[in-house]
Amino acid sequence: MSDPVDPPKSHGRLSIKASLKPRDLLEEPRVVRGAWTAKVITLFPEAFPGTLGLSLTGKALDFGLWRLETIDLRPFGVGKHLNVDDTPAGGGAGMVLRPDVVDAALAAAAEGTPADRARWPVIYLSPRGKPFDQATARRFAACDGITLLCGRFEGVDQRVLDHRGIEEVSLGDFVLTGGEIAATALIDATVRLIPRVLGNQVSTEEESFSEGLLEFPQYTRPTDWQGRAIPEVLQSGHHANIATWRKAMAERLTKERRPDLWRAYCAKHGRDPNEDQEL
Repeated sequence: MSDPVDPPKSHGRLSIKASLKPRDLLEEPRVVRGAWTAKVITLFPEAFPGTLGLSLTGKALDFGLWRLETIDLRPFGVGKHLNVDDTPAGGGAGMVLRPDVVDAALAAAAEGTPADRARWPVIYLSPRGKPFDQATARRFAACDGITLLCGRFEGVDQRVLDHRGIEEVSLGDFVLTGGEIAATALIDATVRLIPRVLGNQVSTEEESFSEGLLEFPQYTRPTDWQGRAIPEVLQSGHHANIATWRKAMAERLTKERRPDLWRAYCAKHGRDPNEDQEL
């Protein structure tokens, strides 16, 4: 008989108990019904919430605007030592996470979640996955929640990925020692798009990638620093001119630094990517 699996560890405000003590009107709000939830399967649950517990995402987590649940992969291991990995078939260096172990953890994570992947994506963080971008973050934020599988060693047995129809997502063309850092970045990019998390939702509409462009340069006081002055147009108070300048700067930066984004932006708006060489 196998040992019982430890229950998932949750973070944030998850329950409200009845009390005879009156609530302060300025007290934190109750947990939001149906709050967006991230379930993370990992060998290192202590890595969470990490930076997700700080600043605005941490405050939103405490307020119950979203939930974080970590599922320790180790208790699903097999044998006396709860092994979660084995040597690669065909030989080679490193170890591979076993399909039976990962499948058991995924089954536990699936409890209480919708079967429809459009409502609840299941993601394996992998450098060979589809690149993660702002559009993907918006898609994930519109879901009920998400399950993230953090890989380790040489990766995960392909059979469980195929069996579960898991979507693979990559943060970029580089390799990390594990998926925990990537999971944190993905969750942060997604959670900040959830209503009320940032407080000022307009800010998400003006930042990089919101329209397929990099963000325009930002300035603040002092007006003159180290002989460098804030552009006059930003001090003019003329909102139309400021908006025009910001759009032009966003286009210039995108064209100079991300030709791939610039070409996609021009194609979307029916423009020639080679126009306005002196943008």
